[in-house]
Amino acid sequence: MNNPIKNRYDFVYLFDCTDSNPNGDPDAANAPRLDPQTMQGLVSDVAIKRKIRNYVYLAKLGPDGTPAEGYDLHVKHGTVLNENIRKACDGTGLPRREDDAKGDKEKAKNRPPREIAQLQAWLCQKFYDIRTFGSVLSTGPNAGQLRGPVQISFARSIDPVLALDISITRICGTDEEKATEMGRKAAIPYGLYRCYGFVSAHLAQQTGFSEEDLNLLFRALCGRANENEQFQPSMMDPDVSSARRLAPQKLVVFKHDSMLGNAPAHKLFERVTVPKVGVARSFEDYKSKIAIDRNNLPPGVKLLELL
Repeated sequence: MNNPIKNRYDFVYLFDCTDSNPNGDPDAANAPRLDPQTMQGLVSDVAIKRKIRNYVYLAKLGPDGTPAEGYDLHVKHGTVLNENIRKACDGTGLPRREDDAKGDKEKAKNRPPREIAQLQAWLCQKFYDIRTFGSVLSTGPNAGQLRGPVQISFARSIDPVLALDISITRICGTDEEKATEMGRKAAIPYGLYRCYGFVSAHLAQQTGFSEEDLNLLFRALCGRANENEQFQPSMMDPDVSSARRLAPQKLVVFKHDSMLGNAPAHKLFERVTVPKVGVARSFEDYKSKIAIDRNNLPPGVKLLELL
């Protein structure tokens, strides 16, 4: 792994959704998530990080079907999380302590900090998502809890969105008695969503989050890692389906000269303004109205418009 990053980063990320469901709510029959007071659409941070994880896994997948060293995922479909912690115990030569936990849970909880640090270092080297987002590793063999350097907010639509409940039919039934069946599909006609990201250089020192990891994160979000790189597919491209059609539209990154930061993130975010337009049906309704204030940036802050 490369050396951890030495700069703080904050970013504004815009993506849109067209005739689909960006993030269904399982408590509302998979309807698009909404703020009930404003009727603005919501996309959870968990959904965004799932797309990043999936992109990284595919981007780093080798011809033999296994990811490159250091770019496996801790949280992926079919994974038993405790098994990864057990592998960390075996890889570092430390006891699993699970047998003790069956008789006395406190024995597993009281793993010495030195052992926890060893297990976390092993897991960070192997798994990109632990290195990036951190993880709760206190289950099973107990490797503590690790806070990741990359934090992403909920995404909220600029304008209110209209959640549609659409009826669909299928002409072939599941058995002889049901020749035609009805179904439901949830979607919004259009929504432009805005979220924020924060990258802590101090926490990167703990997990080993490197410049290469950061470039891969930006490439997942918008299709390129820096202003000189050609565009590639983003995380939205392999995620497309008949029920979900999303596209990245803007990524504005604020790079700080220092590890702690040279200006408050919320003040930097105010430099990217996206006005409400009312009823929108494409990004063209917003595109000419988006404004980025590049004037009089705080000392030690550089603005990068990656998309």
